[in-house]
Amino acid sequence: MQTRPLRIGTRGSLLALAQARETRARLMAAHGLPEEAFEIVPITTSGDQIQDRSLAQAGGKGLFTKELEEAIYAGEVDFAVHSSKDMPTQLPDGLELSAFLPREDVRDAFIGRAAKKIMDLPEGAVVGSSSLRRQALIRRMRPDLDVVMFRGNVQTRLRKLDEGVAEGTILAHAGLRRLGLTEVITDLMSEDIFPPAPGQGAICIESRIGDARVRDMLAAIDHRSTGQALACERAFLAALDGSCRTPIAGHAVIDGDALSFHGLILTPDGTQWHETGAEGRAADAAEIGRKAGEEVRARAGEKFFEGWV
Repeated sequence: MQTRPLRIGTRGSLLALAQARETRARLMAAHGLPEEAFEIVPITTSGDQIQDRSLAQAGGKGLFTKELEEAIYAGEVDFAVHSSKDMPTQLPDGLELSAFLPREDVRDAFIGRAAKKIMDLPEGAVVGSSSLRRQALIRRMRPDLDVVMFRGNVQTRLRKLDEGVAEGTILAHAGLRRLGLTEVITDLMSEDIFPPAPGQGAICIESRIGDARVRDMLAAIDHRSTGQALACERAFLAALDGSCRTPIAGHAVIDGDALSFHGLILTPDGTQWHETGAEGRAADAAEIGRKAGEEVRARAGEKFFEGWV
């Protein structure tokens, strides 16, 4: 019998809170529990505090998870809800990704002010993005554009557009859908031209290894095929030492017991890239991702990665 509310750790942005509320709603439905059986605990992370430089310069993806993981260790929260693309490939000792929610649309969305599509922007137009992957893909599409670092949550970036800081930006379609802001989208980017980040569109839950109470609760909402897809994508990242310093795209699709994967690595200026594809059993997701990463790394050669770190 539950004696106290389960405490859900989350970042404090509107998007992060929406993801935590979605997790709570799924747990309520799965277990027939009232809202008061769960407490959402917002926690400010280093990544939220640092807004004047890129994540690569500030220290990488762990900036969005460190304080949440410390709260799990300390028993201040029972588990934490994350955007999967924010998660480092190596987790701290004693913690695990214990559940994934059903994945949203993985595509990126363009929000343009000077034009509705990237290809229609005037030469030299400013496009803002904090993602090295998006920056590299924009430069690959339109090397004439001025691509600038664009930090902040969704609302901050939209405000910067309105203030004229940039004439366009790219955000995850999934995040805009979860926030009910799809009306701001002027174009949805094709996955073929603009492949997503590993983990994009997927919410993951991190908890203590061995916490049977939490594990049993989360098992009821775990979406197996999303977890398999993410196992492949995260293994691809790990094989490439993936971090916020590396422009990497990767997307695995599960169809029944089968998995297909497409991966891409680029130089930050978007002038060079290597693609890879793989297929196999969904049960072998992590191995497929690892081999794809090792294959594309060997084909690109170590010189390709010079300057990434």
